[in-house]
Amino acid sequence: MSTTPTTSAPEATPERLAAARKAVISSSIGAALEWFDIIVYASFAVVITRVFFPDAGEYGLLYTFATFATTYLIRPLGGWILGSYADRKGRKNALTITLGIMMLGTLLMAVAPTYAAVGVWGGVVILLSRLLQGFSAGGEFGTATTFLIETAPHRKMFYASWQIAAQGASMLLASAFGFALNTALTTEQLDAWGWRVPFFVGLLIGPVGLYIRARLAEPDELGDHERAKSPMGTLLTQHLGRMLAGSAVIGVATISVYMILFMPTFAVSNLGIAPEAAYLGGVVAGAIALVGSPLVGRLADRVGPARVMTWAAIAALVLAWPIFQVIVGLRSVPALVISIALLGLIMAFYFAPLPGLLSSMFPAEIRGTGLSITYNVGVTLLGGIAPLVLTWLLQVTGNLNAPSLYYMAIAALSLVGLFFVRRTFQQR
Repeated sequence: MSTTPTTSAPEATPERLAAARKAVISSSIGAALEWFDIIVYASFAVVITRVFFPDAGEYGLLYTFATFATTYLIRPLGGWILGSYADRKGRKNALTITLGIMMLGTLLMAVAPTYAAVGVWGGVVILLSRLLQGFSAGGEFGTATTFLIETAPHRKMFYASWQIAAQGASMLLASAFGFALNTALTTEQLDAWGWRVPFFVGLLIGPVGLYIRARLAEPDELGDHERAKSPMGTLLTQHLGRMLAGSAVIGVATISVYMILFMPTFAVSNLGIAPEAAYLGGVVAGAIALVGSPLVGRLADRVGPARVMTWAAIAALVLAWPIFQVIVGLRSVPALVISIALLGLIMAFYFAPLPGLLSSMFPAEIRGTGLSITYNVGVTLLGGIAPLVLTWLLQVTGNLNAPSLYYMAIAALSLVGLFFVRRTFQQR
């Protein structure tokens, strides 16, 4: 059976613990900005459709999510280039570059001219913005998680889980913006300027992140290994099985996130629920991920990440159909909020151990590339295109329960991936 090289755990000295805490803050800032921008875009999909694709009729929402999905096609490229750079030149340098590109993409989105001002060129600007975000995000998760894991002296699942806690914070904040803006502003105000506010707010965290990342120290573990001349070549020739199994494992994590993000659009467009109420579920799910992820990380350190994730994937497979039956049957705000909260709970239990599990599957000399490519292939194929696929399924079938079938299919695929990760690659 195939196993990865391991190193003895460094001593948890006060200096190493301080470095680990700084790594958590630095990595969390990048994850928070990346996901805040993604979540705001998905949450305000109905408004963005009105502003940028007003003449598209019933296909406007599809255009909005197609723009959203297109950016995921560039993620593997970003993972390849930025992940390889991190393996060859160091984690710190790569982290600074990813955050800078991410800030540029967010700025473009915040100032993008609308259809009323420049016609279809407004859509081109937001596409460019999303492509920059996608390229940056392609390298952010793998590099930041690698940096966290290699800096942490112990409890690696716990430290890595803060990546997911940061995503929960972004989900909570972005959904809160959606609720507040839809409550306080008229439709005309939202379309005119309200939708831009969250993107400008997201930009504020960028300079802080750049300042912190510029003062990070390179992890010792990478220095203990000879750096690969071609990390991508090594990954594809020696660790392809790990990459494929890991990409399948991504499924439940990414589909849970994008199902939660899709819910406000689904509730408004298909169930007739008021826009401001539809965001409450995202607030609750974000709070669950923020608070619960570090706790699940501690659990994964004790019993093993793959074991925790397997039970969460089984829960996703079993609960998906009943959750949508309740939402569609009752069409009420409490039912929607409780259902999204359940998705948030599944997300926390499955996603929190995932960064630590993936990082343990690859040797240090190609870990940045291995994590980045594995994560982004999984996210692109199983999560990033989900809002587009779900919108298309609903239009084609007319079946409001169709999203649950898609969710169940992804959960089944993740269970297959976890089987190989546990049996073939000896991850507990």
